[in-house]
Amino acid sequence: MEQIRTYLALGDSFTEGLNDPYPGEDEVFRGWADRLAEHIAVRNPGLRYANLAVRGKLVRQIVDDQVPRAVDLAPDLVTLCAGGNDMIRPGADPDALAVVFDDAVRRLRGTGARVVLFTGFDTRGLRSGSRIRGKAATYNMHLRAIADHRGCDVVDLWPLRAFNDPRAWHEDRLHLSPEGHRRMALLVAGVIGVPVEGDWREPWPPLDRADWLTMRREDVHWARTYLVPWIGRRATGRSSGDGRAPKRPTPDLLSIDRECPRH
Repeated sequence: MEQIRTYLALGDSFTEGLNDPYPGEDEVFRGWADRLAEHIAVRNPGLRYANLAVRGKLVRQIVDDQVPRAVDLAPDLVTLCAGGNDMIRPGADPDALAVVFDDAVRRLRGTGARVVLFTGFDTRGLRSGSRIRGKAATYNMHLRAIADHRGCDVVDLWPLRAFNDPRAWHEDRLHLSPEGHRRMALLVAGVIGVPVEGDWREPWPPLDRADWLTMRREDVHWARTYLVPWIGRRATGRSSGDGRAPKRPTPDLLSIDRECPRH
């Protein structure tokens, strides 16, 4: 494995780490990118890590706000995941988004950084996700082509059935659970060749399936708690990331003792 001195994570809530809070800190999220940085730091003492991701951001916002900062920092490794928030909006054009995304990747690769891209999950396996499946598949094809053209690594999430288990997801049905983030960090580490303990493909324990009434109650809770507020933000042009700064805006030394609680 080549030496990694600086790692930057770019993106939206997926990369920011919702909903994987640090123990005792409900509003401070860890997430797969922080976990990945911890794995990298074991083999690369002195690693500097920044996470510029902000929840709710669209492709254009990520490209305009985060990519220039990343280019200036000239990191060794960049992970970039963007487009999920665009896909869930009516009228999203995956072809146009791919043009914007490709230019961002070109600029990042121009620094000499190793760039890791992510396809989206196959939403067929997720409750309420089938309506965007066609757009997501088209966008994924563009992402794979961009990765091939620009010489990037790809974390291909589309075929991964391990993440179809509901325990991989938070109750909001949009973000990974802590266990989902743990497995994602292991997966990405494998793609970039970082040795780790554990296997993201580890079988899930047997799951007791909920009955019909319980599932309907969960649907009602989800709609009231997550769907209605989301619709409200869309109707008023607001985003969950409005006014938020990145949680780790500067590449700082990663303290494994502090960042990696035992569990």
